[in-house]
Amino acid sequence: MGWVLSGHHAWAGGRRNCRRAELQRLAAGAPPRPVVAPGACPYRGRANPKEHLVKRLFRFIVIAVLVVLLALLTVWGALALWFRLPLPDLARMAAAGGFGLFGLAVIWAQFGSGRIGALVVYALAFAGLLVWWSTIRPPATGDWAPEVARQVTGSIDGDILTLTDLRAFDWRGPDDFTESWQTRKFDLSQVETVDMLLSYWGNPDMAHFMLSFGFADGEFLAWSIEVRRQIGGGFSPIADFFKSNALVIVAAEERDVVGLRTNIRGEDVQLFRLDVPPAEARRLIEDYVADANALAERPAFFNSITTNCSTAVFRMMRASGNGIPFDWRMIVNGYLPDLAYERGALVAGVPLSELRARGKINLRAQEQGLNDGFSAAIREGVPGH
Repeated sequence: MGWVLSGHHAWAGGRRNCRRAELQRLAAGAPPRPVVAPGACPYRGRANPKEHLVKRLFRFIVIAVLVVLLALLTVWGALALWFRLPLPDLARMAAAGGFGLFGLAVIWAQFGSGRIGALVVYALAFAGLLVWWSTIRPPATGDWAPEVARQVTGSIDGDILTLTDLRAFDWRGPDDFTESWQTRKFDLSQVETVDMLLSYWGNPDMAHFMLSFGFADGEFLAWSIEVRRQIGGGFSPIADFFKSNALVIVAAEERDVVGLRTNIRGEDVQLFRLDVPPAEARRLIEDYVADANALAERPAFFNSITTNCSTAVFRMMRASGNGIPFDWRMIVNGYLPDLAYERGALVAGVPLSELRARGKINLRAQEQGLNDGFSAAIREGVPGH
């Protein structure tokens, strides 16, 4: 053909592709190419450059996704070992650090020739980690802090709700209180109002969420989903991603569960009247009772994202006529008033800034004290009351 096709080269399958391209030229009536050096191809770099680029890009994307996934799984695994491995601190640190280094080695292998084997080994190790993780069950008993020592349960007979282990503590200080667990009856046909309370303890992005239900006789019933901490234990949003604390649902008097935060802990508590019809308010109470009974039968772990107050928030929005999809403010719940205001779940005709300002109850709560007039005092000046 007037030029030499011999040897091997690194382009698109070698000399057979090059010969095929020249034959196609000749068949089309084109003159032969001039002779070139052995092993070279006159089409080098000309045929299918886009295909070559796409293949490289695809490989880069696959490796990048694998690296990110491996990094996330490794961080989760190391933290799970650190928080939940039942060993001394030094041993837990060694296990967590070792798993982290193992993950880094597998990530490094993705840039070499042994990536498939490394992935297989990692998958087996992570599967073992998940098997161990599945054996960690929430405790049914424990050395619980007094305020979360009991899980409320309830029964409904017609309109009458009977709650067992309703909390009615008398608080004088963080560690100075008189315990009181009571059995109370409520007429669900007399529920009239629903209030949302948010307790901010430092970070304005996060708050503790509570709902309180008002009855025609002036009584209020508050519900709070909380960490069931052990004596001497605490709350950590990071640790509670890793089965560190159990979950508890508390039904209580407002002067207890709200007053603890306003008068004893000094948290910034805000109260908002919700636009919820009485029938939907009753439904919310029934949901709380069902959840509390289920939790008493089958304990669960508190999780900062998946098992906290977000379910109650969704139900609250549904009760106000807003069956909305998931919104990030259900998790970053310091912004719940913004979400509720946007969806028309708060009192209409009043700016949100004013609702927040008039909903700050700490001063009124502290002036009133933790007595029978507490609930009425904290609602003075709150729009809708």
